[in-house]
Order: sequence, then structure tokens, then C-alpha cells
Amino acid sequence: MVGAPLAAIVSAGSSKFGALEGRLGREIFAEAALEAYERCPNLDPKKDINAFFLGQFLGSSLEHQSHNAPVAAGWAGLAQIAATRVEAACASSAAALRCGVIAVASGLFDVVMVGGIEKMTHRETAEVTESLAMAADYPFEQWQGLTFPGLFALMATAHMDKYGTTEEQMAKVAVKNHRNGAKNPKAHLQKEITLEKALSSKVVAWPLKLYDCSLITDGASCLILTKPELARKYTDTPVYIVGTGQASDTIGLYEREDLTTLRAASLAARQAYQMAGLTPKDIDVAEVHDCFTIAELIAYEDLGFCGRGEGGRLVDEGVTEHGGKLPVNMSGGLKSKGHPVGATGVSQAYEIYLQLTSQAGNRQVEGAEIGLTHCVGGSGASAVVHIYRRVA
Repeated sequence: MVGAPLAAIVSAGSSKFGALEGRLGREIFAEAALEAYERCPNLDPKKDINAFFLGQFLGSSLEHQSHNAPVAAGWAGLAQIAATRVEAACASSAAALRCGVIAVASGLFDVVMVGGIEKMTHRETAEVTESLAMAADYPFEQWQGLTFPGLFALMATAHMDKYGTTEEQMAKVAVKNHRNGAKNPKAHLQKEITLEKALSSKVVAWPLKLYDCSLITDGASCLILTKPELARKYTDTPVYIVGTGQASDTIGLYEREDLTTLRAASLAARQAYQMAGLTPKDIDVAEVHDCFTIAELIAYEDLGFCGRGEGGRLVDEGVTEHGGKLPVNMSGGLKSKGHPVGATGVSQAYEIYLQLTSQAGNRQVEGAEIGLTHCVGGSGASAVVHIYRRVA
């Protein structure tokens, strides 16, 4: 039995993702908010929106600006409402979305905005890498020189050793997601790549190469949530959120028994499926956290889309391609659309909203009724999973 809706998405907005030179994070967020308002003419933002939850990870270190929720709220025309920043590394806005769902489902608020921002490209790559590394363990990972490419390379080599996963299978994830991103006008890199180009690109941290890694990107995204019984007041095409799950794990990989799975993601998925009354077989389209290509293969397994060690087979067989049985990362994913870390979680939900309301253009998954998002903070110390249902 499908679970009762927890909240309804009645509008969504996203900025262009990319190197947005000369713009502050607050300006980028205003662009996303404006799209959400224009998409929902029955909404009076100042009158209707009661609270705001913002996901952001790196504002303090890269923009020299903390306390950003009231800043973004003001630039979205929402000064004076309750505004709260949520931080869970790269899962910050996924956690903000969960806060918004809880706020609506509890009955505390009728209408809330959730969103995410990150401004990254104005800093040198070394500066961004150091700031991102703060989501890893300080004494036993950062201090020893491990950055996130290195951490996910450790997971990749463990997966290769245990299951025989190949560099070619990881490269196929990059090729697929770039093919999808080429159809997304808001993606950072709108270009296809060949398998040969992916496999021959520069090694970053073996076995991960340049095209196995996501992009440093600027961007923002937002959603408007309300109670399911109020959704028709704002739109004829709401999308219900029917499952939410969140879990955590040790921050250091060295404390985990198995590097081939993210335990927090498996636990969050289990919660979301149980709440929604659905199984992995019910999912029609998904957006998963492909910060590195190995992360997408592990996500397939943690979400139950296949058995342990079968992620590579899934991509070999084209199951997760556009037109496959379960299309994954139709937006282009973090790999091609880009990864403005604080905005990523809500940007995944933005894509699912478009897919379930038949607004995804030439990347539309025909007949999609159930969608899923999977977002990971750091190397899996945080994970958030949401499940969505199209409203007939």
C-alpha cells in the first residue's frame, strides 16, 4: 500500500549551473526563486510562505559569508520569515528539504520554501579542495593528505577487488551522464563524451580519472512545499513527497568494515521505502549522488536497484540509460550538470519535479510516476533519500 503524502511540491526553480562569474550566492539564489514564483502564479510569496530552510556548506570559507539563510530569504523577497540554514556537507539541501517536509507534515507551517546555494568557481581549485576536505575526518584523513578524490578512489579499488568492477564500467557512468546533461539547458557541461575520451583522461586518484569526477560549479535551487490538502490551491500538478529517510555513519572510512557500500544511504533508503510503502521495483526515475562515478554504482546497490556487486552490470546492460528500465540522472547528475555542493540535494528534487510533471523536455522519461533522490554528505557520513509520487 502506497503511503500517505507527507507534503506536496507546488513549484520549483533553479539557476543556471556553471561558472557564474561576478555573481554572489544570494544573487544566484534569487534567480532560482524567481523561476519558482513565475511557475506558480497563484502563490503570493510574501503572504503565503511561512518559513525557509536553506542548505549551504561552504559559504563561510569560500564567500566569507555565514548566517546565509536570512540573506537568501531577503533576496527572495521573504524578509522577516523564519529562516534557518542547514549543513550536512554535500547533502545540506537534501537535509533542508527533509526539514521542510517535517515542518509541513507536523502542521507547524502551511507553506515553506526549501533551497540550496553554493558559489565555488571564483576560488582556485586548491582552495575549494581544501574547503571540501573539511567534510572528512580532520586528524586521520585531512591531516594525512586525503582529499575526496582519494577517499572515493579507496572505495573504487575496494569495489574492484571484491566484485571485479572495472574502470570501463565507471567510465560508462560518465558517458551516460554527459549524454543526459547535453539535453539539460541548465547543466554546467552540455557536451557528450566518448568512452575512449573518459578512459584516456588524466588520472586524478587512480582508478578515478578526470571524467570520473564531478565539477566545481556555482548554482542554486529551490522548492515550494505545502500540505497535500492545500496543494490544488496553488497548482493543478502537484508532486507528493511520500517517503523520507536520513541516516549517518562514521565520518572516517578507516572506521568502516566495508568500503564497498555506504551504510547510511542503505539505512536512509530503507526508511524512505518503508514510509512510502514502495520497493525499488516501483521507482521509474532516480537522481543519485554521482560525485564520482563509483558513487553512482554503489548507489545502485545501496538503493536496491540491483544486488551487491552488480552496479557495473546494470550500467553495462543500459538499464539506467534514458529509455532503459530505470533511468538514472536524467539531469546529467553531478558529473555533467555540476555539483554546487549546498544546492545539489534540492536540484535533484527539482529534476524529479520536472520529470513527474512532464516538464523535462527532450530528457523526459515517458510515463514516470514514482521518483527517488539520493544525496550523500562527505564520504557517506550523512545520507538522505526522498521518494516522490505524481498526482493523478
